[in-house]
Parts: sequence; C-alpha cells; structure tokens
Amino acid sequence: MREADLAACRALLRDGSRSFHTASLVLPHSVRAPATALYAFCRLADDAIDGDRGSPASLARLAARLARVYEGRADKHPADRAFAAVVEDHALPRALPEALLEGLAWDAEGRRYATLSELNAYAARVAGSVGAMMAVVMGVRDPAAIARACDLGVAMQLTNIARDVGEDARMGRIYLPLGWLEEAGIAPARFLERPGFSPALGAVVARLLAHADALYDRAAPGIGALPLSCRPGIGAARLIYAEIGREVARRRLDSVSSRAVVPGRRKVALLARSLAAAPLATTGPGLAAPPLAETRFLVQAVTAGAAPRLAGPLARITWVIGLFERLMREDRLSRSGA
Repeated sequence: MREADLAACRALLRDGSRSFHTASLVLPHSVRAPATALYAFCRLADDAIDGDRGSPASLARLAARLARVYEGRADKHPADRAFAAVVEDHALPRALPEALLEGLAWDAEGRRYATLSELNAYAARVAGSVGAMMAVVMGVRDPAAIARACDLGVAMQLTNIARDVGEDARMGRIYLPLGWLEEAGIAPARFLERPGFSPALGAVVARLLAHADALYDRAAPGIGALPLSCRPGIGAARLIYAEIGREVARRRLDSVSSRAVVPGRRKVALLARSLAAAPLATTGPGLAAPPLAETRFLVQAVTAGAAPRLAGPLARITWVIGLFERLMREDRLSRSGA
C-alpha cells in the first residue's frame, strides 16, 4: 500500500470518524494501515450516497467503482487504491463490501423497518459487514469469531441509531422499529413532522439500547479470539460505543434535543482499560453462540472465501502462530466442558 494513499485515508478519517481514530491508535501497524484504508473506503461510499441523495446513478457508480477494485483496476482516488491493496493482500470476500453497498442503497430509498429483525438486517449490512471485514484484515476467519465481530458491528449501529434519533428525523429519516413506536403510541409520520422528545420515545430508545448492550455482551468473547496485538483496539471500540449508549441514558434518553458525545478524557480512560484487559481476554463458551440470523450470510461469505496467499517466512510464521492460538482456544474450551 502506497504511503501517500494511506496518508490521504488517515486525513479523511481524522475528523469524521473520531471513535475509530481513537481505537485505532493501539492497533498494530500491520492492521492499522489496512483498517484505515477499509474505513476510508466505507466513509467515501457513505458520503457518495449522502452527497448525491442516493440517486440510482450514484448507486450504479459506486457499484462500478467496487467492481473495478475487484477487477484489479481501481480508480485513481487514494482510498480506492488503498482498499484494492487490502482486497488483494487479505483475500477480502467481495460479498462483504457488496453487503455494505446494499445497506447504503436501503438508506438511499428511505427504507424503514417494522421490526427489530428488519433493523438487524439493515445493521448487518452497514456495520456487521465492516466488523467481518475488520476480522479478516486481522487474519481471523474462524466462523465463531466472525459471528462475534458481526455482533459488535450490529451493536454499534444500534447505538448510532439510538443516539441520532433527532438528527435523523430532521433529515426525514427514522430507523427505530415502527412496531415499537406504534406500541408506544407514537405516530411515525407525526413525529417526523415535528421531532420532539417524550417519555414514550425515551422508552423506545431505552429498548433499543438494551438490545445493543446484549450484543456487546455477545461480542465480548470474540475479543479473546483475536490476535493479542489487536485486542486493545477492538476492545476499546466496544467500550467506547457502549459508553455512547450510557451517555444517551444519562441525558434521560433524549437523543432528539442533543447528540450524546463521549468526552475525550473518558475515551482515554476506556482505552487504558482495554489495554489492561487485553492480555487477560478469554473466549469461553459464549464464543460458540450461533450468529444472528441476519448476519449468517456474512459469516458464510468469509468461511467460503479463499485464505490470503502466504508469501515468505514471516507470513508462514504468522500462520503458525494463528494455528497455535486456535488450538489453544479449542483445548481450553474442551477442558472447561464447553
């Protein structure tokens, strides 16, 4: 990956993705670089849809852009070139970024979600896919670990939705399950006309945050399935996003009047907590929990994909270390009776 392309990706993310930037500081360089390229491409894809209001032409251009990446003739944009290097180096299954683009297309058409399952399907595409891609970049392809990475991505997206209720409504968007709103006596159309907070809306937000917290708990065993050097960064991302939900709760669940932000000092404290916990992280029986029904296709895409080509002594050593880590996890699980 060219350093100039990577520098452009870092500049793109520095202001627009602060939580990722904070968590990425403790990722090893071998992962931080491709992760930065991956997030930059995802950010540009999101911006392309938002900037052109998701027109069919913009969606077609984005799909063609991704196709060129996988055909080995990426566009000249630094993020495209950097992402193409990630695809080649890590044998990134094409189904993963395609799932992301499908989710962005759902955004463009203004799709709404009647049930939690439908919302999970959306979150699987726009965030679970990113979790799966990050795991692949870290050299992880075990289906159980990929399932936990998808859990984490979906949890983060649910947190984003709970935090951005007012911001989304003012743009004519609503992501909260429509069935939940109706149960709470809230008419979606009327709410979009005049977005305002109410205790009933707060109860719906609390309900969504509870589901996100359950997924953060499901994702926790996956941290121990990652290479040791990667655990602090992903653990920090999990803690920081969960803290966003707690900040929403501290504001009495009013995510219409203001937008919850985790203070910088609190992020640093969570980062330190993740660093301290990384060497002690274990998998446990929770690692083997089945994937969410809505993320199963992502897990299958990774396990069906080819592993990256191994080249040279360092790559072989990395593969052997990964094999030993997997065997040790399986041995611990068998001795614990899981």
